[in-house]
Amino acid sequence: MTRTTPPRPVDVETLFPELAAYRGTTTRLHPRPGNPDVSASSVGGPMLWPADEPWPVCTEAHGRGRGRRPADIHRKREVLALAWAREPLSGPTEEERHLLDELGREHRIPGVRETDALPLIGLAQLYRRDVPDLSAGPDGCDLLQVFWCPFHAHGPSRYDLLLHLRRRRSAEVGEVLASPPQPQVVGSEGYVPEPCVLQPEQVVTYPFAGLLPEDLCARIDAWEEALAEEAEQQGADENADEPIGYQYDLSIPPGWRVGGFPSWHATDPSPMDCLTCATPLELLLTIDSSEWDGGSGSWKPLEEGDLPAHRSATPTKVVVGRAGELNVFVCPTDPDHPHRWSIQ
Repeated sequence: MTRTTPPRPVDVETLFPELAAYRGTTTRLHPRPGNPDVSASSVGGPMLWPADEPWPVCTEAHGRGRGRRPADIHRKREVLALAWAREPLSGPTEEERHLLDELGREHRIPGVRETDALPLIGLAQLYRRDVPDLSAGPDGCDLLQVFWCPFHAHGPSRYDLLLHLRRRRSAEVGEVLASPPQPQVVGSEGYVPEPCVLQPEQVVTYPFAGLLPEDLCARIDAWEEALAEEAEQQGADENADEPIGYQYDLSIPPGWRVGGFPSWHATDPSPMDCLTCATPLELLLTIDSSEWDGGSGSWKPLEEGDLPAHRSATPTKVVVGRAGELNVFVCPTDPDHPHRWSIQ
């Protein structure tokens, strides 16, 4: 099933013609639960990984011997999904609640050292043929594979995440690794994705308002303030739509996407330059905790307009930070230069 972004509430270039010079595109991935195979672009699906190539691991020193078991996390989600799908809506039974308590228990793995090789979790793989805004890889690479460590205990702060990117030429993969290694326990349920198929859709996007010329940004702010004042004068109506806003309705779509412009809604815009060559980095991928929220509901696909939010807003079950989004940046001159990221 395809996913189609609704037309924007207003034509922003009619309101602000200067924005035409900043127009870009981004590919919304629209991950939804499914059963992808190694030949498909996916989130949380099996990777096209050579049987003779070592699986990526984390060797940074941090605790890794206590946490939730991935199989228990998947099972808990199944139980909850079945419980909340029943009619009438009554939630889990007493028996199911006991099972959920057991599935939510942490486990300790004896004898694990802080630097033991910890298998990374395969988060996503994207074929360039499926994703129009996926930048070309080096030497004809057509496949991007994304992994992360299931514990947020990296870097000087000991709260950073570890993200690993791998590009490859899919045609050169012979025998595929049938049973990739998996971590025995994870530090957070949000690191474990549910297998999702993708329905990529390229849409128009515009930069974060704070990065536009100062006079244009001021005019956009004034327009939004006028709309808010008009809505306030019309009186409080609990069924009234929220006023249209540049940030949430007209510029940067929510959800998983490739390319386009990063959002800086949680922090001030920060320079993202390559640490090797100082070239400004480009946004490669946005990993989002939800497909939309209360402020960005206008981006909800037409095909899901009647679905309740809890059934479709968090299909991957991935949670970034405190339910935010992870923007991954790469160097446009040399993809082998270290990537950087920002959580919003």
